[in-house]
Amino acid sequence: MKYTTLPNTDIKVSKICLGSMTWGNQNTEAEGHKQMDYAIDQGVNFIDTAELYPVPATAEISGRTSKIIGTWLKKTNNRDKVIIASKIAGTGDYTAHIRTTGFSPASIKEAIDLELKRLQTDYIDLYQLHWPERDTNRFGVRNFKLDTKWEDNFNDILHSLDNEIKAGRIRNIGLSNENSWGTMRYLEESKSHNLPRVATIQNAYSMLTRTFETDIAEVALRENVGLLAYSPMGFGVLSGKYVNGTAADNARLKLFPRFARYSGEKASEAAKRYLKIAEDNNMTLAQMSLAFVNQQPFVTSTIIGATNLEQLKENIDSINVTLSDAVLEQIDEVHEAMPNPAP
Repeated sequence: MKYTTLPNTDIKVSKICLGSMTWGNQNTEAEGHKQMDYAIDQGVNFIDTAELYPVPATAEISGRTSKIIGTWLKKTNNRDKVIIASKIAGTGDYTAHIRTTGFSPASIKEAIDLELKRLQTDYIDLYQLHWPERDTNRFGVRNFKLDTKWEDNFNDILHSLDNEIKAGRIRNIGLSNENSWGTMRYLEESKSHNLPRVATIQNAYSMLTRTFETDIAEVALRENVGLLAYSPMGFGVLSGKYVNGTAADNARLKLFPRFARYSGEKASEAAKRYLKIAEDNNMTLAQMSLAFVNQQPFVTSTIIGATNLEQLKENIDSINVTLSDAVLEQIDEVHEAMPNPAP
């Protein structure tokens, strides 16, 4: 395994982060425990969850993923061996069953209270804001419309998080699904008012979704905010199983067609082209896809997800794959021809 540090901290994390959002829905508690056992044995020390998980989010199963991590932590006594990241749910129709009060001081306190109980721990290493509270561009929305109802509350949010850090309940903070303006505003407030500084931003990034490179990558590099790249395989499309017709009946996009942005006609065609590059260079598409993300200079850790141990082994092994300049040029040629087919 390879390691790095969360920006502006002394916390060492593996370059591969174990994602967990299938646990409690597609995966059982026992399967989640086996995945954590295997990942730890391979040197992975970074696990990401959220109060919203598992996904797709429903009131009946909300928080179940973190409970599975909690029972594993209690069973193995491994809390000191892992870095735990979690998130407070932002606003949206898919989070209304959790709360509708956004990132108010009471909401942040309540969210951390409940998550600590689920995780059976007394602190969270990295606590992230899951989506901006304001209504802004998300998941394929290209045309920006100003949210005139939202009032600037960056300072208030950072003060609330500062109180939680001082209380020892969280150690560091991060963002998720945020854009460049929001990221810079948090950094500005931190610098101007001596408030906690954002360490990371968790956004989608893969060969099918390279919109992070348009401008926020510069923010990440110049301001030292590390990307925690999620969906690096585009919900499994970049494993090749959908274009090859080998996806099992319990594959995510078969079970949950609402995530079709990764399986549209353009994304499927791009995946076919990337598959040929991988095959021509004696790699699996999954490992090429993950190695591409791992090698980006703005990526702190790549969040992988798997529904079985065979997939997990292949994904973790991607840390040993280094793409040549020639392969990277071929990948860029496809990207130039078909940019961001799953934005």
